[in-house]
Amino acid sequence: MSDSLASLDAVAQAALVAKGELTPRELVEAAIARAERLDPQLGAIVSPLFDEARRAASAALPDGPLRGVPFLIKDIGATQAGQPQFMGNRALRDAGHRAPRDTYLGARLRRAGLVTLGTSNTPEFGLQSTTQPLAFGPTRNPWDPARSTSGSSGGSCAAVAAGIVPIAHANDGAGSIRLPAAWCGLVGLKPSRGRIALEPTWIGRSFVGFGVTRSVRDAALLLDAVHGNEAGDLFVLAPPSRPYRLEVGADPGRLRIGLLTQIRDVRVHPDCSAAAQAAAKCLEALGHAVEEAWPEALFDEERALRMLAFGPLEYRMCLRTLERLLARPVEPDDVESFLWTIAGLDWPPVTAEAYLEAAEWRQGWATRVAAWWAGGFDLLVTPTVCEPPALLSELAAGAGGPWELLERLGPHMAFTEPFNVTGQPAISLPLQVTAQGLPVGVQLVAALGREDLLLRVASQLEQAMPWSGRRPRLHA
Repeated sequence: MSDSLASLDAVAQAALVAKGELTPRELVEAAIARAERLDPQLGAIVSPLFDEARRAASAALPDGPLRGVPFLIKDIGATQAGQPQFMGNRALRDAGHRAPRDTYLGARLRRAGLVTLGTSNTPEFGLQSTTQPLAFGPTRNPWDPARSTSGSSGGSCAAVAAGIVPIAHANDGAGSIRLPAAWCGLVGLKPSRGRIALEPTWIGRSFVGFGVTRSVRDAALLLDAVHGNEAGDLFVLAPPSRPYRLEVGADPGRLRIGLLTQIRDVRVHPDCSAAAQAAAKCLEALGHAVEEAWPEALFDEERALRMLAFGPLEYRMCLRTLERLLARPVEPDDVESFLWTIAGLDWPPVTAEAYLEAAEWRQGWATRVAAWWAGGFDLLVTPTVCEPPALLSELAAGAGGPWELLERLGPHMAFTEPFNVTGQPAISLPLQVTAQGLPVGVQLVAALGREDLLLRVASQLEQAMPWSGRRPRLHA
């Protein structure tokens, strides 16, 4: 069964509504039909909200730039009042927990005119770079259902890649937008820290909420719709000089670009390094100056030791959050052993002084990394992930203990997580495929606040190395 709407991006679908050629209800009904047909094979949607979507589409939607476009909201990091919120956790699922209010981003997504069809799958508390929570089962990659979508925004990425919806909410604390975008053949923009208002309860420096799209222009329009600060924000950026949608197709000028294809102690698959090299050659052909160069601070050997101060504490905070939502103590059976085991780690012992010292060191490290862009470079090009989409069976929690799983998943974030710490914007583009037809992403990183430059160059690459004609095996 063919559905022509499944091939249209969000800008095109919104234009049909704006011109009166289709109603929001018609767009939503078509998306629901696609979801009912495809999601049993994908496992992308945790909580279908089809009746609510029909009611919203039939009512007076906000007159935003994406009015009437069907959409999924990831089951962690942003909420809309009254919707189920399980965060990949079985105890919240069994309690039927629902979000009490719209978060900042949840409200902005409503005001954009998007119609939420449901919530999308995520690993428990977004802690893994594969989306196969025990509470809901795996999300399957539409390019090869035996393979992972990566994570933690895997449900959103699978649904967009398969054509169920053209755009979906996602968020990124160490690569959770860019990693699944790379494995699902999508555009994954992580905006700068401070570009989009962060909830007061999210005090971490690395987290940002946004979305995943199929086209660069969709990413630009979504950023126009949701950027901006709220009173009291910890991190604030000056607003853009003009709408981001005007950056798509704009001339970026001749840029100086660094290329990084290998990271110390991480095995990078030849297809992934080759994809970054192919992007570099294309950028050279477009008139940019490209050289093998990168911030030396990325390879500071002290960083891994310093980061040990954060991991177990952040996992324990997940347990504290769960206790608050359940209004009772958390037991081992409430969470996966991966979380329970790492949260219980007491080595190295972290005192308050050691934590603060590590935080100071991390900020100094971030400053040293970011200084490379101020020193004459405009962009850095890297692979997004160190390997093509992996088999679900290789990443399953039961395949080994929590430590084996952590060791397997950790390298996935080698190219992405540093730029959560620095706060810089980065985008993954689906520029290549393997001989087996699996997507491979390439990451571009700009200086803080330069989403405009990322969008201009991403638009150049979208024209020179187009991906819109590729379709995964499972597609509407």
